[in-house]
Amino acid sequence: MWIWSFVGLMTPMPFVYILRCADGSLYTGVAKDVARRLAEHAAGRASRYTRVRLPVTLTWFRRVRTWSRALQEEYRIKRLPRAAKLEIVGATRQAATSGARRARRGRE
Repeated sequence: MWIWSFVGLMTPMPFVYILRCADGSLYTGVAKDVARRLAEHAAGRASRYTRVRLPVTLTWFRRVRTWSRALQEEYRIKRLPRAAKLEIVGATRQAATSGARRARRGRE
């Protein structure tokens, strides 16, 4: 998603994301282009942490309005205990699954 900035240029909206690494650990980051950033992680060029824990999978992401807010949200999530991060990931997955079920029921 793009937003119109005060100088009249189109700028991408930032995202906060959580990756699950091959060893089961969780990595939280921010990006303006999640697909490109995920490709960088997969290629081992994004961070030292994920480079030695490949492959990684995108488990959660959220769009935020500003880069500042994205950094704040990343910091907040990184301070959470693992169980709370798993709740974030699980709650999102559960909501997506129940939404898909409702959509299928509507077509029947």
